[in-house]
Amino acid sequence: MPDADSSVRRRSVLAGAATAMAGLAGCTRVLGHAGDGASDVGRNATAGGGDDGSATVSMLAAGSLNNAIENGLGPAVDATIQVEAHGSARVARLVAEGQKDPDVVSVSDVALFDSPLHPDWYVEFATNSVVVAYNADTEGGRRVADAGADGWYRPLLSGEVSLGRTDPDLDPLGYRTLFALELATDHYGTDANLREAIPAKRQIYPETQLVSQFETGAIDAAFTYRNMAAERGYDYVELPPEIDLSDPDRTEAYATADYELPSGKVVEGGLISYGSTLRHHSPAARAVFDAHVAGDYLSDFGFVIPDEYPRYTGDVPDAVAD
Repeated sequence: MPDADSSVRRRSVLAGAATAMAGLAGCTRVLGHAGDGASDVGRNATAGGGDDGSATVSMLAAGSLNNAIENGLGPAVDATIQVEAHGSARVARLVAEGQKDPDVVSVSDVALFDSPLHPDWYVEFATNSVVVAYNADTEGGRRVADAGADGWYRPLLSGEVSLGRTDPDLDPLGYRTLFALELATDHYGTDANLREAIPAKRQIYPETQLVSQFETGAIDAAFTYRNMAAERGYDYVELPPEIDLSDPDRTEAYATADYELPSGKVVEGGLISYGSTLRHHSPAARAVFDAHVAGDYLSDFGFVIPDEYPRYTGDVPDAVAD
């Protein structure tokens, strides 16, 4: 096992921290997640609907934010948070089509605020990177680990590894996986086009189910965000910055890859940037929003917070700007 290779991360103390913080999840009211028959997330901030009489704030969020919201943000605020998590493209469509009406919307790609969502303003509050997580208890997972940062794609090409990824039509992680594979083809100078050779329909899982497939050993490896791997203590191969969509200085190079969503919108590769907007204003909603986009809890769950974040775009209300 290539433990000496700093690009291959072993299970860290973050796993213990995430487990310990999971015990605080009762402070956050979880309405539901993708595929579990969750009730609607609606306008709740002024309803005073918490079980303990506190105000309730509803959030519709990217699946990769779910654990941080439940176990980091929830215990840090006075309000009860009602959170529903999906892939970000689905989050955007649910709101744009009027199927959901949350107080706060948070997505893992600010491009979704250009279309299908069109908020007057939003804030970028965190970044991330794409990694290849692997299960060290399976033969396929060990092959990925042994290949390391210079050759992780080889066992995927040979069919020796069962791979999991999310749906690019529903989730930015899904199309970012395709971007990473396309960029890897050029970076490594492979004969095969990795974006065409590696992906298969059977690999696709909803973002909130990908974790369970990985943890039960149903798949050997998965493309995921660094924060998702770190907060759960997964072993993972850290990809070079030319591939992992984390380097602001490589934004133009990332943009050479793109993907067309079912709506016809073409999404270009770029720096991973999480964004949020507050749709319904109340003191409780503003307090939760402020803690959400500026809280130290994000770093504890594997996200990266650039010095210039949170960064606001658009016609920001005075109450939020203050």
